[in-house]
Amino acid sequence: MVKTGQLTELNGRQTLLLDPELRRREEENRSYMMHLENRFLLLNFNLESGRDTSAEAIEGMHGGWEFPTCQLRGHFLGHWLSAAAMHYHATGDREIKAKADTLVEELAECQKENGGRWAAPIPEKYLYRIAEGKQVWAPHYTIHKVFMGLLDMYEYAGNAIALEIAENFADWFYDWTKDFSRDEMDDILDFETGGMLEIWVQLYAITGKDKYAALMERYYRGRLFDPLLKGEDVLTNMHANTTIPEIIGCARAYDVTGDEKWRKIAENYWDLAVTQRGQYATGGQTCGEIWSPKKKLGARLGLKGQEHCTVYNMIRLAGFLFRWSLDPAYLDYQEKLLYNGLMAQAYWQSNLSHGFTSPYPSKGLLTYFLPMQAGGRKGWSSKTGDFFCCHGTLVQANAAFNRGIYYQSEDSLYVCQYLDSQVSFSVNDSRVTILQKADPLTGSSHLASTSSARQSVLEDTRKYPSQPDCLVPCLKIELEKETEMTLQLRIPGWLAGEAVILVNDTEVYRSNDSCLFVPLKRVWKDGDIIRILLPKAVKTFPLPEDKNTVAFLYGPVVLAGLCEEERILHVPAGSTPEQLLTHDNEREWGSWKSTFRTTGQERGIRFVPLYEVGYEPYSIYFPVKSDR
Repeated sequence: MVKTGQLTELNGRQTLLLDPELRRREEENRSYMMHLENRFLLLNFNLESGRDTSAEAIEGMHGGWEFPTCQLRGHFLGHWLSAAAMHYHATGDREIKAKADTLVEELAECQKENGGRWAAPIPEKYLYRIAEGKQVWAPHYTIHKVFMGLLDMYEYAGNAIALEIAENFADWFYDWTKDFSRDEMDDILDFETGGMLEIWVQLYAITGKDKYAALMERYYRGRLFDPLLKGEDVLTNMHANTTIPEIIGCARAYDVTGDEKWRKIAENYWDLAVTQRGQYATGGQTCGEIWSPKKKLGARLGLKGQEHCTVYNMIRLAGFLFRWSLDPAYLDYQEKLLYNGLMAQAYWQSNLSHGFTSPYPSKGLLTYFLPMQAGGRKGWSSKTGDFFCCHGTLVQANAAFNRGIYYQSEDSLYVCQYLDSQVSFSVNDSRVTILQKADPLTGSSHLASTSSARQSVLEDTRKYPSQPDCLVPCLKIELEKETEMTLQLRIPGWLAGEAVILVNDTEVYRSNDSCLFVPLKRVWKDGDIIRILLPKAVKTFPLPEDKNTVAFLYGPVVLAGLCEEERILHVPAGSTPEQLLTHDNEREWGSWKSTFRTTGQERGIRFVPLYEVGYEPYSIYFPVKSDR
């Protein structure tokens, strides 16, 4: 369990993921991780420590950023270890833990060969060079990944050797930084320090040693943090994913120290990055790895939108802010990035392709960027030839799907995401298990009632003829004894009608209000069933600065139009853009078609969820014109 602010996140084996599509992606991820050979994962560490430089050791080695001539070489192993630790923590998978433990043991041997402290796949001189102002490609970034993997192996997989390596490695940094002036250290921190601050916070939380508190202060990046404390916009045109991990470090520092300055930095960063800047329909704000200007996102609808790393790390940051504030808007943001970021940019499967024939491979691994330009195509990477930064966050993100679904605060359970899952926890010395399954309304569910409650739900859906579908999460409670507790049920911001909640056939809530929690406090009994009706509809999401350029959302899911060039949608007089889209088949919801007029001709576009797009050309945003 991870305690942050006033909530406890229920993760690890407390939350069992049951959603079939997320389970598929989780298993694809695990299979891919197990497929990668230890000798290649360790290659750059072995080369740096002089352990194995034979031709046989490098034949068939990984390419891209893992190639031995790249200055970021070796970063991926840290991501791999972090993902393996999270996967083991969630599933108890001993096979992946055994592979991870072996890799940690090999890293310990590399550290010994390096003199007992240095444990990186790059040389110490890279850091000496940046201290002299010479250009080196982000050595702290690579080193952070190593620390991250080691500490996650300790915290989530109980590997004591990993902590020992990390502590010995940290001693090098404590000695290296002790003689720099504040200005000299600030110059060093301008070379992309990544998540190093978070590492020192983790070590301080684990050990309580003062030297890590000292490193936290030394890695305080005043040139970024101080303007943020003042609310100044220093983000426009700044590299996004160099700063998000630094802010996560601040968020974690607040949790550990309680010092309000750390929280204020994180909150102001979010306000500048998201609230004031606006967002694309997908939830992203970046293009070409940098923050776009405030409310001017349309100028950067390019082929390099929404870097995968920013998606993963902004989801993490939103988690801190939610746990502090209990504001469900952060959960809406995470939900958007789950469907339109993580799922849209990784582990695409060919059987989801919509009649598009392609000479390309049947499966895609991941995309570095998500094209936002009309007629763009996703650029899928290879399994062993790329290994750019997002390759690393890919394996982490797909090992963490059971996180952020449930949180507990004393006798309250917050149900934050509606995904098929099971959670177990204790309230007032009573063991509680809650099974969540979505009722599709197209047949019986093992949670479905045969009584009037189900009929009531069906009747409610008929009240929304333009919304033929709705999400109906069902929660079944299993208890050892009758227990008083509060279930806090999230009503999403995308709600398109009245939300209805029934407990054991009885309606207890009905409202059009959205983006809130509905508290249900009562004495619960074994077998109680809660059913939540959440109507969905197609809605437009305009650019912040241009209401006439819109994307289409169905609930939290972006709908991509399959087309090779920009199309202008002409809206008939008296209609709205949403009414241009109709279901392909009234009994098979999930894809839409639009017939629109352009240059006097009737043309059609098929719309599908963005996460189902493989190699097809697609557009997210469409200019709309009203016919008068």
